[in-house]
Amino acid sequence: MSISILKKKMNDDQIEKYVNDIISKLSLKEKVYVLSGHQFFKIIIKDRAVGKHPYSGGGVKRFNIPPFLFTDGSRGVIMPNSTCFPVSMARAATWDVHLEEEVGNIIGKECRDHGANLFGGVCINLLRHPAWGRAQETYGEDSFLLGEMGASLIRGVQKHNVMGTVKHFALNNIEFSRHRVNILIEERTLREVYLPHFKRCIDQGCATVMTAYNKVRGEYCGQNYYLLRKILKEEWKFKGFIHSDWMHGLYDGVKGITAGLDVEMPRAKYYGNNLIKKVKKGLVALDLINDSVRRIIYTVLKFINMKDPENYDKKIIGSSKHIELSRKVAENSMVLLKNDRKILPLDLKKIKKIAVLGKLSNIKNTGDHGSSNVKQKNIITPLQGIKNYVGDSVEIIYRKKIKPAIKIAKEVDVNIIVVGYTYKDEGEYIKQKLRKVGDRLDLGLKPKEVLLIKTISKINPNCIVILVGGSAILMEEWRHTVPAILMVWYSGMEGGNALANIIFGSVNPSGKLPLTIPRRICDLPFFDSKADEIEYGYYHGYCKFDKERLDPAFYFGFGLSYTEYEYKNLNVELNKDKIILSVDVKNIGKRSGEEIVQMYVGFENSEVDRPLKLLRGFKKIRLGSDEVKKVQMDLMKKDLAWYNPKSKSWEIEKMEYSIYVGSSSKFEDLLKKKIIIS
Repeated sequence: MSISILKKKMNDDQIEKYVNDIISKLSLKEKVYVLSGHQFFKIIIKDRAVGKHPYSGGGVKRFNIPPFLFTDGSRGVIMPNSTCFPVSMARAATWDVHLEEEVGNIIGKECRDHGANLFGGVCINLLRHPAWGRAQETYGEDSFLLGEMGASLIRGVQKHNVMGTVKHFALNNIEFSRHRVNILIEERTLREVYLPHFKRCIDQGCATVMTAYNKVRGEYCGQNYYLLRKILKEEWKFKGFIHSDWMHGLYDGVKGITAGLDVEMPRAKYYGNNLIKKVKKGLVALDLINDSVRRIIYTVLKFINMKDPENYDKKIIGSSKHIELSRKVAENSMVLLKNDRKILPLDLKKIKKIAVLGKLSNIKNTGDHGSSNVKQKNIITPLQGIKNYVGDSVEIIYRKKIKPAIKIAKEVDVNIIVVGYTYKDEGEYIKQKLRKVGDRLDLGLKPKEVLLIKTISKINPNCIVILVGGSAILMEEWRHTVPAILMVWYSGMEGGNALANIIFGSVNPSGKLPLTIPRRICDLPFFDSKADEIEYGYYHGYCKFDKERLDPAFYFGFGLSYTEYEYKNLNVELNKDKIILSVDVKNIGKRSGEEIVQMYVGFENSEVDRPLKLLRGFKKIRLGSDEVKKVQMDLMKKDLAWYNPKSKSWEIEKMEYSIYVGSSSKFEDLLKKKIIIS
């Protein structure tokens, strides 16, 4: 076959027929070559680094079938000079599926500009516990939110004929022991809590799936027959291909191909010649090899065969338009947790001198330095962003240590204290001398930072604490001593400018927490970063807090604004397949803003053990001062179902349900209507 044939636009049936024809002509060696990555060691020896180029896999030279070209990410494309967006956890705090699709759109463009056609950065592992080192790479603690945000990123990326990879399948929630830990889990918990977001992304059309390192019920995910073949391929009818996580994602080639692992990455260790020998000995059926080859070639051809929406040029990588979107996302992601005396926004007309305190004020801090690290030099720090905003109109004094900070704290109008974490505190676990960080060792701030906050707030009550990190931070020992707290996460290359726009009022904060911030660590599920085996229970996050009647420091879905909103007139209607609700939301403040309207379903009357409520819808709206909007959301009846392990099916109980709508997951923040499903 010639390259010209591949340039002809074929429909799915034609591609499938074409692939079958090719498979019938391939040798066993050619087929097995398709099932692994290539040139990894050649590239890293040349580059002396990971991520400078895309990594190839698959491909059939004799038939001009191109390889897939892998690049990683989550906060952008990891290759040099790409746009560095806020981390996924920050983007989850926007609760904005349209904005996340825009992020995916830029990532897809930059993948193509770099020469890649597979983006491995759609991480949707559930935040079971905030100590997890890679929490920053995912979208929070709620399966519904994870699924919607992940699906949005996939839509954006795949617009540019870039294959999206959803990862890590499944139950990857610990870093330090990720290569050995065995996860025990009951079937209902697996189906209702840890898999729905993956199913949502598969239904969206995600091209590929990356397996996790850990074991589930005694078997590694990369060779887990139940997860890969039974659920993903047979039950969910997934048509794309499955590839392993890198280097230690597979331990047995026969188990891997039998379970449904299509590609071993980034090179052939247990596949390759080893797999050829197993086929010849009759230990692996040729049909299994053919199925994987078919999936890989079909998926690659499907994407390269589609018409590109535009031409791609390296000149637009990290362009001003892309950077502008990074700033917009950062502005929308920051969560105002506290604002006593309405100290924020700061009025520059009344301020002459500002102290910016803490060493994190002036370091380039975009998050983990593992596989999600975007190589971007143009990072705006908090200090630089504040200076950019005020220019010469206000004196800015920077101090990173406590003693110099004390000397100037009283003489300034306001102290802005930047504290939290860096890649040295949390991130992907990579076993190297200089890279042993993984799961967070402490959920609170460092003692020196706590002392800084307490000391400065006593000297001058006008204090604003800026929190940097990838997930929840405990703050009971100091949060009552300061009037304002702003969670900014790892906010990308434009984070400093976005922060300034928030604190000086050019932007009204609208972010809301995609996680629960507890008062005490004992309110969280059990977590052991060194565990060889651990059981994941049915409850975590806001569901656990609801069930046990625990009062967190800050609720899931919570976030303040510089204006206020009022909810009235909740109406709920039923039809054959869905529930339709509407509610009036009014901006009762003096300035325009954006509100995230949240819908939960209550299962208080269930005959089986279920959460008191679950998120089942959300919508972000913009309202001017005194403006009212009627917000409508639909809820499919199938989304009321629970998984019955006895019948191995999803069932909808005939009972009275509660529909909640409001501004956070706190019951007091929600309007309520009851409906009966009979």
